[in-house]
Amino acid sequence: MIAKLTGRLDSMGASHVVLDVGGVGYLVEASARTLGQLGALGDAVTLHTEMLVGEDFLRLIGFASAEERDWFRLLTGVQGVGGKVALAILSILEPAEVQRAVASGDSAMIARANGVGPKLAQRICHELKDKVGLVATSALGMGAVRLDEPAGGIYADALAALASLGFKPAEASAAVGAASAELGDGATLDALVRTALRKAAK
Repeated sequence: MIAKLTGRLDSMGASHVVLDVGGVGYLVEASARTLGQLGALGDAVTLHTEMLVGEDFLRLIGFASAEERDWFRLLTGVQGVGGKVALAILSILEPAEVQRAVASGDSAMIARANGVGPKLAQRICHELKDKVGLVATSALGMGAVRLDEPAGGIYADALAALASLGFKPAEASAAVGAASAELGDGATLDALVRTALRKAAK
């Protein structure tokens, strides 16, 4: 499985690029947001990738960040969401915005993407709401840490997770504090982050 490609940007289309890696040209599909971050033809580019395999196709999907790739995997795990729809969502929303929408149940934000109707948007929010914290902790290279470890460390990790999603320090502190008070001892970092996101969205 190809997880990452680094090479020269050879050409670019409306929904894909060709990346020259050691003389081999890889056609990689990508979201409009990722395509807009790649720079000029001839530049050195690194893309995190996901390979989609079917009976009659083999496709490489590229992402500017591992977090965007993680969200692509979660989105395509929802019934009715294929690669095209997942890329449409990631074309209009940054990973942090998808995370906030799912955490707060804001299906209208998800439904802004082409090909996503209200029912599908609601399904996405419903099926992914319990997984929303996993991407935040994964993006920081952390697993599910329990609160029986030093409380300050867990609190700081949760603050860092929210900061990585674009929250201001005061917002993050208030949300994590409220989540910690609600969950008490024994909660995982994942649960703390998810609850904090829900608190922040209110």
